[in-house]
Amino acid sequence: MAAEPMASLVVTDVTVGGMTCAACVRRVEKKLAKLEGVTATVNLATGLARVSHPADVAPEDLVTAVEQAGYQAALPVREDEEAAEAAEGAGTDEARRERERIVVTALLAVPVLVLSMVPALQFRNWQWLCFMLAAPVAVWSAWPFHIRALRGLRHSTATMDTLVSLGVAASFSWSVYALFLGGAGEPGMRMSFSLVPSASEGMAHLYLEAAVSVPLFVLTGRFLEARARRGTGAALRSLAELAAKKVSVRDEHGERSVSIEQLRVGQVFVVRPGERVATDGRVTEGSSAVDLSLVTGESEPVEVSPGSALIGGAVNAGGLLLVEATAVGADTQLARITRLVTEAQAGKARAQRLADAVAGVFVPVVLAIAVTVLGFWLGAGADPQAALTACVAVLVVACPCALGLATPTALMAATGRGAQLGVLVSGPQTLEALQHVDAVVLDKTGTLTTGHMTVAKVTVLPGALGQDAVMRLAGAVERGSEHPIGRAVTAYADRMQAPGPLPDVTDFAAVPGHGVSGRVDGLTVEVGAPDGKLPRALAKALAEAEEAAHTPVLVRVDGRAKALIAVGDLVRPGSYRAVERLRRLGIRPVLATGDRTAPAQAVAAALNIDEVRARCTPEDKAALVRQLKEEGARVAVVGDGVNDAAALAEADLGIAMGSGTDVAIGAADLTLARGDIEALVDAVLLARRTLGTIRANLVWAFGYNVVTVPLAMVGLLDPMFAAAAMSASSVLVVANSLRLRTWQPSPARGRSRPGTRRAKAGAR
Repeated sequence: MAAEPMASLVVTDVTVGGMTCAACVRRVEKKLAKLEGVTATVNLATGLARVSHPADVAPEDLVTAVEQAGYQAALPVREDEEAAEAAEGAGTDEARRERERIVVTALLAVPVLVLSMVPALQFRNWQWLCFMLAAPVAVWSAWPFHIRALRGLRHSTATMDTLVSLGVAASFSWSVYALFLGGAGEPGMRMSFSLVPSASEGMAHLYLEAAVSVPLFVLTGRFLEARARRGTGAALRSLAELAAKKVSVRDEHGERSVSIEQLRVGQVFVVRPGERVATDGRVTEGSSAVDLSLVTGESEPVEVSPGSALIGGAVNAGGLLLVEATAVGADTQLARITRLVTEAQAGKARAQRLADAVAGVFVPVVLAIAVTVLGFWLGAGADPQAALTACVAVLVVACPCALGLATPTALMAATGRGAQLGVLVSGPQTLEALQHVDAVVLDKTGTLTTGHMTVAKVTVLPGALGQDAVMRLAGAVERGSEHPIGRAVTAYADRMQAPGPLPDVTDFAAVPGHGVSGRVDGLTVEVGAPDGKLPRALAKALAEAEEAAHTPVLVRVDGRAKALIAVGDLVRPGSYRAVERLRRLGIRPVLATGDRTAPAQAVAAALNIDEVRARCTPEDKAALVRQLKEEGARVAVVGDGVNDAAALAEADLGIAMGSGTDVAIGAADLTLARGDIEALVDAVLLARRTLGTIRANLVWAFGYNVVTVPLAMVGLLDPMFAAAAMSASSVLVVANSLRLRTWQPSPARGRSRPGTRRAKAGAR
């Protein structure tokens, strides 16, 4: 069970079994909604219901409600390795039983189909052999449909299984009547076959081919559909497989292997060449290259050394590493990625909600149409078996399955593929919003630039504390900051040859967009953006820093300016290409940064961005987003820091860099886990392709029924071909969605700049 607070509500996942079409989905959602304060979203492809309910509604009550609707239900539990293997084995056994049922059905049904369709092969009393072969198919092979239809009848509901069960029962029952009472059982009887049903010639027609073809084609179609649906979730399963089961821990007692559940934050573990990193951590000893492609989509191995952060699931491609765990279990980045993908797959697009609403009344309407068709043909004086043919064809050909699968299968394939490309979406609403974005506000530091900053120059006032002392004070305060500038200052201070570690800090405070402050060794130290009048030496250093496109950071001690630190950053190699591709997609780029005007303009010029807003506070960025929205633009914001959180939340679509802070990621709708701004272009293209696939699926699902049901009503569709067409419709929808699994972003065209220019990164 997964539960998390949502105001006064909690969210619980319920596994639902026995659903076969969109009508089942609608039935479960309506039954759960009858509980006070409960809303639910049910996914046919995953068999999962995500239920929002008051805390006083027990999860067991949700299970009971689903069971009262006629379906199996259970609360997901955390599985250990043995339980997971047992569940996988159970799924394999079920698949094997389904295959056996299909094989037996085919062995019995194929002779019936051949004899019924080829008059030259019809020997004396062939019809009785067909009857004996068809009886087990109509009863045993179709038994799952009959059982689910009866279960639905007990709960006053009708689903796709109801239509299949009635179609098989009607075809077989009429054939029994024809054999025993209608003259079709006479020795030497011959029966012709045509694609279009025709009236009888003095004797009742047999429909044994329909009685066996419907179960055969529907069982085969659902088996193929289930296999394809499992394929859409392959990426999510591959993410789960990245999680380590065992880890080698090293401590004062030596090295030992423990289960991953026993690992705790702060413990040191060993990662040998070729092994996966067990959990998020920081390298304490050793150097190597790690492969992040399966976790974040980063194509090139990343070099790591002492102090480097590591992500669980990455593969060590080089030397031996000792790593200190910084997060375990559900707090790791891999767990967060898996959770985001899972939650995204539970959602529904607006178009799918319409399809589900239609499916809720679809089966009852089809039943009414079938009865009306039967009555109309009989009332018009038509041959009874022609009337029955039309009635059975209507029952069999109607298919709400494709309606229920149109969105979830495409969404599962797309979110899985997105995760492989380093694009994590929070749900279908994100894809819909991303498709329509026409303006994007880009942060600079850590977004358009690498965020890997270094101290280029330190200018200290003559007669002040001295460079070493000032940097120790600044480094100590910045140690509590998440910003790349703070990390650069702290790293520089650590590398100085000063005695002992950096001193402790009290009364630490961080003001987004301005800087940090704290008390160190009894002194009040402030580190942040320069403002106000500066001493001549520091003013000169500030001008030099801006001319060199560096970030100026002012250090104040007890309210007096003591030093100015120039920090440099690099424009990301792919930033220019990404901005150009966004523009070609019709998306207007806007650079908004807390930096001063000159360096901001330098970065904008390097990337060919026309609109630049410099010296933006977090409030200014949020106001810029509101202004763009008032102008009619649909705005996305890309950022990675605390100072971007307000703008991310204000935008139509918030996009966080995966290397950013938890606050930024929490406020975003989409996360670029790859840490590469070009992933944004991939995300836009993936969203457009996914929504296009969903629309194509829904057009097919609706169009199929619009065309085939009228053909069946007027007697122009044989029940056997109706069954084949119905099964093929669902398989085609899933197969179309599966194409997203192999989708590749189009290669970038146009100019590409190496991006080696050193640029000033954003102020806080």
